[in-house]
Amino acid sequence: MTPVEVGRGDGPVVLGLPHAGTWLPEDIRARLNPRGRGLADTDWHIDRLYDGLLPGATTVRATFHRYVIDANRDPSGQSLYPGRNTTGLVPLTDFDGAPIWDDAPDAREIEARRVACHAPYHAALEAELERVRQRHGVAILYDCHSIRSHIPFLFDGTLSDFNIGTNMGTTCAPAIEAAARGICERSEGCTTAVNGRFKGGWTTRHYGRPAEGLHAIQMELAQSTYLAEEAPPWAFDAEKAAGLRGRLASILETLADLAPSLGGK
Repeated sequence: MTPVEVGRGDGPVVLGLPHAGTWLPEDIRARLNPRGRGLADTDWHIDRLYDGLLPGATTVRATFHRYVIDANRDPSGQSLYPGRNTTGLVPLTDFDGAPIWDDAPDAREIEARRVACHAPYHAALEAELERVRQRHGVAILYDCHSIRSHIPFLFDGTLSDFNIGTNMGTTCAPAIEAAARGICERSEGCTTAVNGRFKGGWTTRHYGRPAEGLHAIQMELAQSTYLAEEAPPWAFDAEKAAGLRGRLASILETLADLAPSLGGK
């Protein structure tokens, strides 16, 4: 299976989907323990949630699971959140801090996975961002994520419904963060955090260079906003998702409309 799928559009927005994939090569699956093979840390159905929301958007989707290698981690292995619980380039535990491997990969295998999966994903993402920037003068990367709303190993209490990350405002123009925040905060019955527990992963931080016409923002959704239950079988709740999709569409449409004011063509 190819490690990345690209859906090419003609608009200024690129959707990154680093954690929607569930593919595991059989040799890797065999080395996971039963808990690991449950794939609990998947961004379940996030590709379905965003499908068709913004005509003209480009999508770049990793097909491999984050337990193969995490496409949203620094390839050097440096932590995104020093001093806090998190998972690494190849996770050794799940989000609850429990081991996921019977036979964990060594440094040589991690490097092989980086070359086979992580690097092709980012080569495709970088190429699409550059293509879009050449066409529009700017490119806006919107990185799509979701996570369970209760994970004591990673954060206290209940996660907000919408979690916007711009690495403290450094990865995009202020108007992009403000537009996304405003739509989220006006969403009745929903809670919003900006640069809270999730400040944007490596993808957002690496590609977000506003001075060069590359803007990046991460949206981490609580899975309670669109799953029937945050537990197996991780069923998609169409009724919940319908309302959420409307809000997400408003965000994406607004970001696309902002492109000309950011120096775009």
